[in-house]
Amino acid sequence: MKIISKKKNSPIAFFDSGVGGLTVYSKLKQILPDEDYIYFGDTKHMPYGEKTEEELLTYSDEILNFFIKNNAKAVVMACNTTSSMIYEKIKNKYNLRIYPIIQSVASVLGELPVRKIGVFATHATVSSDAYKREIQKNNPNMEVFQIACPEWVRIVEEHKSNQPQSIIQIKDKLDEMMQYKPEKIVLGCTHYPYLINILSKFEPTEMFIDPAIYFAQYIKNDLQKNNLLENADGIEEFYVSASPENFKKASEMFYKLEELPQLALND
Repeated sequence: MKIISKKKNSPIAFFDSGVGGLTVYSKLKQILPDEDYIYFGDTKHMPYGEKTEEELLTYSDEILNFFIKNNAKAVVMACNTTSSMIYEKIKNKYNLRIYPIIQSVASVLGELPVRKIGVFATHATVSSDAYKREIQKNNPNMEVFQIACPEWVRIVEEHKSNQPQSIIQIKDKLDEMMQYKPEKIVLGCTHYPYLINILSKFEPTEMFIDPAIYFAQYIKNDLQKNNLLENADGIEEFYVSASPENFKKASEMFYKLEELPQLALND
Protein backbone atom coordinates (compact mmCIF):
# COMPACT_ATOMS: atom_id res chain seq x y z
CA MET A 1 0.00 0.00 0.00
CA LYS A 2 1.37 3.40 -0.96
CA ILE A 3 2.08 5.54 2.11
CA ILE A 4 0.91 9.09 1.55
CA SER A 5 0.30 12.31 3.41
CA LYS A 6 -3.32 13.36 3.71
CA LYS A 7 -5.27 15.69 5.94
CA LYS A 8 -7.17 13.99 8.74
CA ASN A 9 -10.36 15.87 7.93
CA SER A 10 -10.49 14.65 4.33
CA PRO A 11 -13.25 12.13 3.52
CA ILE A 12 -13.02 8.35 3.35
CA ALA A 13 -14.21 7.14 -0.06
CA PHE A 14 -15.94 3.88 -0.99
CA PHE A 15 -16.70 2.26 -4.33
CA ASP A 16 -18.54 -0.78 -5.59
CA SER A 17 -20.57 -1.65 -8.67
CA GLY A 18 -23.84 -1.04 -6.84
CA VAL A 19 -25.38 -1.05 -3.38
CA GLY A 20 -23.46 -4.08 -2.09
CA GLY A 21 -20.60 -1.94 -0.79
CA LEU A 22 -23.05 -0.34 1.60
CA THR A 23 -22.70 -3.49 3.73
CA VAL A 24 -19.11 -2.40 4.40
CA TYR A 25 -19.98 1.28 4.55
CA SER A 26 -22.65 0.78 7.21
CA LYS A 27 -20.23 -1.18 9.41
CA LEU A 28 -17.51 1.49 9.20
CA LYS A 29 -20.04 4.27 9.74
CA GLN A 30 -21.13 2.55 12.95
CA ILE A 31 -17.64 2.53 14.43
CA LEU A 32 -16.46 5.85 12.90
CA PRO A 33 -19.63 7.97 12.87
CA ASP A 34 -17.89 11.36 12.81
CA GLU A 35 -15.80 10.82 9.68
CA ASP A 36 -16.81 12.38 6.34
CA TYR A 37 -17.61 9.90 3.55
CA ILE A 38 -18.03 9.68 -0.21
CA TYR A 39 -19.67 6.58 -1.72
CA PHE A 40 -19.70 5.83 -5.46
CA GLY A 41 -21.87 3.06 -6.92
CA ASP A 42 -20.94 2.28 -10.52
CA THR A 43 -24.46 1.22 -11.41
CA LYS A 44 -23.89 1.84 -15.11
CA HIS A 45 -21.44 -1.09 -15.21
CA MET A 46 -23.01 -3.39 -12.60
CA PRO A 47 -22.25 -6.25 -12.01
CA TYR A 48 -18.45 -6.14 -11.94
CA GLY A 49 -18.23 -9.91 -11.67
CA GLU A 50 -18.95 -10.20 -15.39
CA LYS A 51 -16.35 -7.63 -16.52
CA THR A 52 -12.84 -8.12 -17.89
CA GLU A 53 -9.70 -6.95 -16.13
CA GLU A 54 -9.24 -4.25 -18.77
CA GLU A 55 -12.77 -2.94 -18.21
CA LEU A 56 -12.32 -2.88 -14.44
CA LEU A 57 -9.03 -0.99 -14.77
CA THR A 58 -10.78 1.63 -16.92
CA TYR A 59 -13.69 2.04 -14.50
CA SER A 60 -11.45 2.19 -11.43
CA ASP A 61 -9.20 4.80 -13.04
CA GLU A 62 -12.15 7.15 -13.54
CA ILE A 63 -13.49 6.51 -10.04
CA LEU A 64 -10.17 6.93 -8.24
CA ASN A 65 -9.41 10.16 -10.08
CA PHE A 66 -12.88 11.36 -9.06
CA PHE A 67 -11.98 10.62 -5.44
CA ILE A 68 -8.65 12.44 -5.80
CA LYS A 69 -10.49 15.52 -7.07
CA ASN A 70 -12.69 15.26 -3.97
CA ASN A 71 -9.61 15.15 -1.73
CA ALA A 72 -10.23 11.65 -0.28
CA LYS A 73 -7.69 10.54 2.31
CA ALA A 74 -8.40 6.84 1.77
CA VAL A 75 -10.37 4.60 -0.58
CA VAL A 76 -12.20 1.48 0.49
CA MET A 77 -12.37 -1.03 -2.35
CA ALA A 78 -15.68 -2.44 -1.12
CA CYS A 79 -15.82 -4.94 -3.96
CA ASN A 80 -14.40 -8.44 -3.90
CA THR A 81 -14.10 -8.59 -7.70
CA THR A 82 -11.91 -5.51 -8.04
CA SER A 83 -9.89 -6.52 -4.97
CA SER A 84 -9.14 -9.89 -6.54
CA MET A 85 -8.57 -8.78 -10.14
CA ILE A 86 -6.93 -5.34 -10.19
CA TYR A 87 -5.72 -4.26 -6.75
CA GLU A 88 -2.15 -5.43 -7.33
CA LYS A 89 -2.02 -3.40 -10.55
CA ILE A 90 -3.32 -0.15 -9.07
CA LYS A 91 -2.14 -0.15 -5.46
CA ASN A 92 0.86 2.14 -6.12
CA LYS A 93 -0.54 4.10 -9.06
CA TYR A 94 -2.55 6.74 -7.20
CA ASN A 95 -1.87 9.20 -4.41
CA LEU A 96 -4.38 7.38 -2.24
CA ARG A 97 -4.43 4.92 0.61
CA ILE A 98 -6.42 1.97 -0.80
CA TYR A 99 -8.02 -0.80 1.27
CA PRO A 100 -8.94 -3.96 -0.70
CA ILE A 101 -11.52 -6.14 1.01
CA ILE A 102 -10.08 -9.60 0.28
CA GLN A 103 -6.46 -8.90 1.19
CA SER A 104 -7.50 -6.95 4.29
CA VAL A 105 -9.67 -9.68 5.82
CA ALA A 106 -7.74 -12.78 4.72
CA SER A 107 -5.34 -12.57 7.65
CA VAL A 108 -8.29 -12.72 10.06
CA LEU A 109 -9.91 -15.60 8.19
CA GLY A 110 -6.64 -17.50 8.22
CA GLU A 111 -6.60 -17.36 12.02
CA LEU A 112 -10.06 -18.88 12.46
CA PRO A 113 -10.04 -22.20 14.38
CA VAL A 114 -11.32 -24.24 11.41
CA ARG A 115 -9.73 -26.64 8.95
CA LYS A 116 -12.14 -26.17 6.03
CA ILE A 117 -13.65 -22.91 4.84
CA GLY A 118 -15.94 -22.24 1.90
CA VAL A 119 -16.19 -19.08 -0.19
CA PHE A 120 -19.18 -17.94 -2.25
CA ALA A 121 -18.13 -15.25 -4.73
CA THR A 122 -18.49 -13.96 -8.30
CA HIS A 123 -16.98 -15.79 -11.27
CA ALA A 124 -14.20 -13.22 -11.46
CA THR A 125 -13.24 -13.57 -7.80
CA VAL A 126 -13.31 -17.38 -7.93
CA SER A 127 -11.29 -17.45 -11.17
CA SER A 128 -8.65 -15.20 -9.61
CA ASP A 129 -8.23 -17.65 -6.70
CA ALA A 130 -7.71 -14.57 -4.49
CA TYR A 131 -9.46 -15.81 -1.34
CA LYS A 132 -7.66 -19.15 -1.39
CA ARG A 133 -4.29 -17.55 -2.12
CA GLU A 134 -4.58 -14.83 0.53
CA ILE A 135 -6.02 -17.09 3.25
CA GLN A 136 -3.37 -19.74 2.70
CA LYS A 137 -0.63 -17.11 2.92
CA ASN A 138 -1.67 -16.85 6.55
CA ASN A 139 -2.64 -20.49 7.09
CA PRO A 140 -1.22 -22.93 4.52
CA ASN A 141 -3.03 -25.83 6.18
CA MET A 142 -6.54 -24.43 5.76
CA GLU A 143 -8.56 -25.99 2.95
CA VAL A 144 -10.46 -23.38 0.92
CA PHE A 145 -13.37 -24.28 -1.37
CA GLN A 146 -14.70 -21.63 -3.76
CA ILE A 147 -17.99 -21.60 -5.68
CA ALA A 148 -19.15 -18.89 -8.07
CA CYS A 149 -22.71 -17.55 -7.63
CA PRO A 150 -23.01 -14.91 -10.39
CA GLU A 151 -26.80 -14.77 -10.32
CA TRP A 152 -26.88 -13.76 -6.64
CA VAL A 153 -25.94 -10.11 -7.30
CA ARG A 154 -28.96 -9.54 -9.51
CA ILE A 155 -31.21 -11.42 -7.08
CA VAL A 156 -30.23 -8.86 -4.44
CA GLU A 157 -30.21 -5.75 -6.64
CA GLU A 158 -33.61 -6.63 -8.15
CA HIS A 159 -35.27 -7.55 -4.82
CA LYS A 160 -35.91 -11.15 -5.87
CA SER A 161 -34.49 -12.99 -2.87
CA ASN A 162 -37.85 -14.30 -1.69
CA GLN A 163 -39.02 -15.51 -5.08
CA PRO A 164 -39.25 -19.33 -5.34
CA GLN A 165 -36.85 -19.55 -8.29
CA SER A 166 -34.27 -17.45 -6.46
CA ILE A 167 -34.52 -19.61 -3.33
CA ILE A 168 -33.95 -22.70 -5.49
CA GLN A 169 -30.85 -21.10 -7.06
CA ILE A 170 -29.48 -20.13 -3.65
CA LYS A 171 -30.11 -23.56 -2.13
CA ASP A 172 -28.54 -25.34 -5.13
CA LYS A 173 -25.27 -23.46 -4.59
CA LEU A 174 -25.39 -24.11 -0.85
CA ASP A 175 -25.97 -27.83 -1.44
CA GLU A 176 -22.99 -27.85 -3.80
CA MET A 177 -20.81 -26.17 -1.18
CA MET A 178 -21.91 -28.46 1.67
CA GLN A 179 -20.54 -31.47 -0.21
CA TYR A 180 -17.10 -30.20 0.86
CA LYS A 181 -18.18 -30.12 4.53
CA PRO A 182 -16.93 -26.59 5.32
CA GLU A 183 -16.97 -25.43 8.93
CA LYS A 184 -17.53 -21.80 7.88
CA ILE A 185 -18.64 -20.13 4.65
CA VAL A 186 -17.44 -16.67 3.59
CA LEU A 187 -19.97 -14.54 1.74
CA GLY A 188 -17.32 -13.24 -0.63
CA CYS A 189 -19.32 -10.57 -2.41
CA THR A 190 -20.68 -7.49 -0.68
CA HIS A 191 -24.20 -8.27 -1.94
CA TYR A 192 -24.32 -11.77 -0.47
CA PRO A 193 -24.80 -10.95 3.25
CA TYR A 194 -28.29 -9.79 2.35
CA LEU A 195 -29.07 -13.44 1.57
CA ILE A 196 -28.21 -14.72 5.07
CA ASN A 197 -31.91 -14.99 5.93
CA ILE A 198 -32.43 -17.34 2.99
CA LEU A 199 -29.22 -19.30 3.56
CA SER A 200 -30.09 -19.70 7.25
CA LYS A 201 -33.21 -21.61 6.34
CA PHE A 202 -30.93 -24.48 5.34
CA GLU A 203 -27.79 -24.12 7.51
CA PRO A 204 -27.13 -22.40 10.89
CA THR A 205 -26.65 -18.63 10.72
CA GLU A 206 -23.29 -18.90 12.51
CA MET A 207 -21.98 -20.90 9.55
CA PHE A 208 -21.83 -17.74 7.42
CA ILE A 209 -19.19 -15.00 7.62
CA ASP A 210 -19.79 -11.42 6.54
CA PRO A 211 -16.26 -10.09 5.77
CA ALA A 212 -17.51 -6.49 6.15
CA ILE A 213 -17.37 -6.83 9.94
CA TYR A 214 -13.67 -7.73 9.92
CA PHE A 215 -12.94 -5.26 7.14
CA ALA A 216 -14.40 -2.23 8.94
CA GLN A 217 -12.33 -2.94 12.06
CA TYR A 218 -9.19 -3.41 9.95
CA ILE A 219 -9.73 -0.01 8.28
CA LYS A 220 -10.33 1.74 11.61
CA ASN A 221 -7.19 0.22 13.13
CA ASP A 222 -5.03 1.19 10.16
CA LEU A 223 -6.32 4.77 10.00
CA GLN A 224 -5.74 5.09 13.72
CA LYS A 225 -2.22 3.71 13.45
CA ASN A 226 -1.41 6.25 10.73
CA ASN A 227 -2.98 9.16 12.64
CA LEU A 228 -5.70 9.68 10.02
CA LEU A 229 -8.81 9.54 12.20
CA GLU A 230 -10.72 12.77 12.75
CA ASN A 231 -13.85 13.96 14.49
CA ALA A 232 -15.24 15.70 11.42
CA ASP A 233 -18.85 16.62 10.59
CA GLY A 234 -20.13 13.18 9.63
CA ILE A 235 -20.97 14.40 6.11
CA GLU A 236 -22.16 11.74 3.65
CA GLU A 237 -22.12 12.13 -0.14
CA PHE A 238 -23.50 9.41 -2.43
CA TYR A 239 -22.88 9.22 -6.17
CA VAL A 240 -23.85 6.78 -8.93
CA SER A 241 -23.08 6.47 -12.63
CA ALA A 242 -26.71 5.66 -13.56
CA SER A 243 -30.23 5.16 -12.14
CA PRO A 244 -30.11 7.09 -8.85
CA GLU A 245 -33.74 6.21 -8.07
CA ASN A 246 -33.08 2.49 -8.41
CA PHE A 247 -29.96 2.79 -6.28
CA LYS A 248 -31.82 4.57 -3.49
CA LYS A 249 -34.57 1.95 -3.51
CA ALA A 250 -32.12 -0.95 -3.51
CA SER A 251 -30.00 0.68 -0.80
CA GLU A 252 -32.80 0.46 1.76
CA MET A 253 -31.86 -3.14 2.53
CA PHE A 254 -28.35 -2.05 3.59
CA TYR A 255 -28.37 1.62 4.60
CA LYS A 256 -30.99 4.37 4.59
CA LEU A 257 -30.16 7.25 2.27
CA GLU A 258 -31.85 10.54 3.11
CA GLU A 259 -31.66 11.87 -0.45
CA LEU A 260 -31.20 10.62 -4.00
CA PRO A 261 -27.54 10.02 -4.88
CA GLN A 262 -25.96 12.44 -7.33
CA LEU A 263 -24.98 11.40 -10.85
CA ALA A 264 -21.27 11.37 -11.70
CA LEU A 265 -19.02 9.82 -14.36
CA ASN A 266 -22.03 8.84 -16.45
CA ASP A 267 -20.88 10.30 -19.79
